[in-house]
Amino acid sequence: MTCHPERSSRSERSRRIAAVTICVCAVLAFGLFAPQSVPAFAASPDGAAVYAANCATCHGASGQGTPDAVPPLAKDSYAVGDPKKCIHTVLAGMNDQIVVNGKTYNGGMPPWKGVLTNAQIAAVLTYVRSSWGNKASAITERQVAATK
Repeated sequence: MTCHPERSSRSERSRRIAAVTICVCAVLAFGLFAPQSVPAFAASPDGAAVYAANCATCHGASGQGTPDAVPPLAKDSYAVGDPKKCIHTVLAGMNDQIVVNGKTYNGGMPPWKGVLTNAQIAAVLTYVRSSWGNKASAITERQVAATK
């Protein structure tokens, strides 16, 4: 029996190449044809982040307002009141006098229509209505769209 080192090394190399090829094909096939995880819903805006970026400068990080200028949103009957009024206020802004917790405010609030999306408005209002001691229903994107 003679040993042919060239043949055995070629044979071994061929087996290794075949094994690697099979592994690579299996990985590619699984990766390309495996079911992909698709979220049922697109990511919704984070109400706290929308608030921090757009509202906290005037209304305060904790919804405390700005003394003698901007009303607080914390423990505010207006913020937890009629959802349609809250939505309208965010969309159209407010330049009227408002009484919050027995104190009168004359400051203005800019309109956010066209600046924030319906989803962002719903998220931020839901955040305000459920933060700092406020307990009110969530606002939906559909409610915001219906108010426009």
